[in-house]
Amino acid sequence: MGDSYEHLQVSTAEGVCTAVIASPPINLFSLELFGELARFAEAVSQDDAVRVVVLKSANPDFFIAHFDVAAILEMPRNPTPPRSDPAKGPANDFHRMCETFRTMGKATIAQIEGRVGGGGSELVSSFDMRFGVRGKTRICQMEVPLGIIPGGTGTQRLPRLLGRGRALEVILGGDDLDAETAEAWGYLNRALPAEEIGPFVDRLARRIASFPAPAIAAAKAAVNAAERPLAEALAEEAYLFQTLLATEEAPRNMTRFLARGGQTVAGELEVGSLAGTLGQGDDGLA
Repeated sequence: MGDSYEHLQVSTAEGVCTAVIASPPINLFSLELFGELARFAEAVSQDDAVRVVVLKSANPDFFIAHFDVAAILEMPRNPTPPRSDPAKGPANDFHRMCETFRTMGKATIAQIEGRVGGGGSELVSSFDMRFGVRGKTRICQMEVPLGIIPGGTGTQRLPRLLGRGRALEVILGGDDLDAETAEAWGYLNRALPAEEIGPFVDRLARRIASFPAPAIAAAKAAVNAAERPLAEALAEEAYLFQTLLATEEAPRNMTRFLARGGQTVAGELEVGSLAGTLGQGDDGLA
């Protein structure tokens, strides 16, 4: 993407853009890190070479500790703040960054090997997938003990992920949520052994990145539409399905599927593995 960062190590290979947070000692969500992540989100969302974004940490103990409390103390204080107009988009720059990751036409994956709290947890709550480490990953929304609330999308994202009661336990309790419970509650897609999380995320990211970019973007848009009323969401799904039929990639990959054993007994018994080969053009189909 050509951007340079002080707190992020960014690399791209085979359609997967990996950003590694490196802001010792605890990966505090400082204003500087926030600025870089917001800039990265905008840049990667516009990069046609990228189909999957993976965010992880160089620090095995901390993914992102939380937002800089000293910086919050410096924020303007207004006992009667104006309400923003939802029709004009996100209410603030942090919301805008989170929404960029949530809505960009690329799969976004957070590889959370250590602690994530406060604004860091709110950020990854806006990602498409989150993976953690058994016995190591810890999630904490500590805002209410500080006298505030999760103001970076957390009060909206967590109920959608966990349900109302569990979200309120996390938010009002302000205590650590372990990886095993976070997996059972739906915060984490999976909690994996420490030695398995890297290879698992890498395989998944590369697999997704091998699939047609229009289908990745449309699938994500359709799933995001599930937050709308059902009739409206189904209309969006039908529209997106029809748009994909008109792309070059869909008929090519469907033809590959049939040519490689799809709709045969042998092929269907291993259909997941078969699907994983469809990004490989070794059969004369461009």
